[in-house]
Amino acid sequence: MNSSQESVDPAAVFACAVSLREACEALADKEQANLSELFNGIDEFWREMMRIGTLFEAWACENVAFEALTDVWPYLLMDRFGEACLASVPLEAMAGLGAGDLPVVAMGMKVPLMYREGSNLPLDLVAPNPVAESAFVRWRIQTVRCRLEEAEMEPMWYGDDPHDPEYEPPVVALYGVDATGELEHVRDSASYAEARSLVMKLAPGVVFPEVPVVTASRCVSG
Repeated sequence: MNSSQESVDPAAVFACAVSLREACEALADKEQANLSELFNGIDEFWREMMRIGTLFEAWACENVAFEALTDVWPYLLMDRFGEACLASVPLEAMAGLGAGDLPVVAMGMKVPLMYREGSNLPLDLVAPNPVAESAFVRWRIQTVRCRLEEAEMEPMWYGDDPHDPEYEPPVVALYGVDATGELEHVRDSASYAEARSLVMKLAPGVVFPEVPVVTASRCVSG
C-alpha cells in the first residue's frame, strides 16, 4: 500500500459514499433513471460509491491543504461531495470516474489544494514589488492557456478543468503590474518554480511562496 492509501480515513470514505449515493438517488428520481440498470445492480452501485469515496480520500490525503480548511472534513464531504461529482461526471458515466476527474471535483467543493508542478491547477498569485522606483508596483504569476488552433492566451480560473481537451497545455505567465493595474507580460514559463525563480532575480526580496495553495479566491502561501 502507498502512503495515501494507508492514511485513508474510513469516516471520510463513508461520508463520500453516502453523499454520492444520496445525490445519485435524487438525480435518478428526478430523471426517472434506474440505478440498478445503470450500475448493473444495486450491489454494484454501492461498490462504486465506496470505490469513488476511497479513490477521492486517497487523492485528498496527498493534495488537499487541510491546514487551510475551516470545515470538519467528513462533514464537508457529506455536504458537498455528491453534488460536486455529478457536476463533473454525468450519472450514466459515474462508474468511469477516475483520478483525472478528482481535481475538478475538489474545486467544485471549494477545497483548498496544494499546488504540484505538472498538476495544471490554476495559479493566480500577486506580490508587492520591493524594488523602489520600478515601473511595476506588483508582480503577478498566473496560469494561462489557449484553445486549440488559437493564439490568444486566456487565464485559467479555479474550477476550470486542468485537462480540458479543447485547450493546449497551460503555461505559467509572469506579469508586471503598474500603478493603474495594467499588466505587462514578461515571460511564459513551463513551471511555477521557473517563474518564481525569474521574478526573484528581477526583484530581489519579492515574496512568492515556494509551495502555493490554490483556493477559490486565489492562491496563497502554504
